[in-house]
Amino acid sequence: MAPAQPDAPPPPQTVPPPPSNPGLIDEIGRVLRDSTSIFTLPSPKDTIDDLNARAKGATDSLGRLARPTSVATGRVVCKVAANGAPDCKAAADKLCQSKGFTSGNSIESDAAESCPARVLMSGRPPEPGECRTDNYVTRALCQ
Repeated sequence: MAPAQPDAPPPPQTVPPPPSNPGLIDEIGRVLRDSTSIFTLPSPKDTIDDLNARAKGATDSLGRLARPTSVATGRVVCKVAANGAPDCKAAADKLCQSKGFTSGNSIESDAAESCPARVLMSGRPPEPGECRTDNYVTRALCQ
């Protein structure tokens, strides 16, 4: 009899890999790897540009608040608007510009009736519509 041939070794059994059970450190590493955008810092140039923009905005706001103001006195006639009401903003600006400022707001005004000379010379009271009422800015808050 022929020597029995030894049976071929059984094929190696492949052992399935154990299920993944990462530890805390592995999980933290994965989170850091997957979410790098959370920890990105702006470049120094971007940071400085942002600070400069904010400082400029604050300076502009302060400039508007801290502008020197003054009260100008004078007498400038207000134009009549399309609706017939006096428009004294332009008169306040004109009064302030005559004092070296750029703009102004009326804080005191006056009104006077203006009649033609013939009505005044006649000595009679004016008829309705013969005279007009002029409005004047007499004091303005200037900036």
